[in-house]
Amino acid sequence: MRGSGRERMVLIGAGGHAKVVADVVLRMGSYEMVGCLDDDPATWGRSVLDLPVLGGLDRLAALRDEGVDWCLVAVGDNRARLALAGKAAALGYGFHVAIHPRAMVAPSARLGEGTVVASGAVINPDAVIGRHAIINTAAVVEHDNRLGDGVHVSPGAVLCGGVTVADRSQIGAGARVIPGVRIGADCIVGAGAVVVRDLPDRVVAVGVPARVI
Repeated sequence: MRGSGRERMVLIGAGGHAKVVADVVLRMGSYEMVGCLDDDPATWGRSVLDLPVLGGLDRLAALRDEGVDWCLVAVGDNRARLALAGKAAALGYGFHVAIHPRAMVAPSARLGEGTVVASGAVINPDAVIGRHAIINTAAVVEHDNRLGDGVHVSPGAVLCGGVTVADRSQIGAGARVIPGVRIGADCIVGAGAVVVRDLPDRVVAVGVPARVI
């Protein structure tokens, strides 16, 4: 509630992924959540879990003037998430890392601002994750991984040791990437795929073993 002394935060987005992010943040209990913003008028006046949808993104500036200093972008699309984060940053918003209480993150792992780690996810020692990434439900990011900005590791996906995933790529639900593989920027790895060799930028790979289509 207002006056709690906690830092005030707004979520950008009111779709399905926003429910996951809202659950993470509410369970953390560290912030005074003022609500969500979304440009879809159909969401206005509704709620995402316990958070009201206050209107469109044109309200970002007003909320900043009212003392809301922090936000998280709760949008699944990688490019859109980074673009919206840039818009909020230009207005002076800051971004914390949000980690579900049931996630496990090694003390030596490094997570960039705006990154969200969902329930059951594991991030092991010396992993480095960029800004505004999503490590989704029960995903595993093993030791010494290097993940770029805007990466999304979908539910149940496993990145074995020493994997690199460049900016804005998505690893599909239940996919596996063997040790030491590099995945380029703007790639999509299909659900359940097993990646056994490097992938160049801007490709879609599916199957076992994964092949570019």
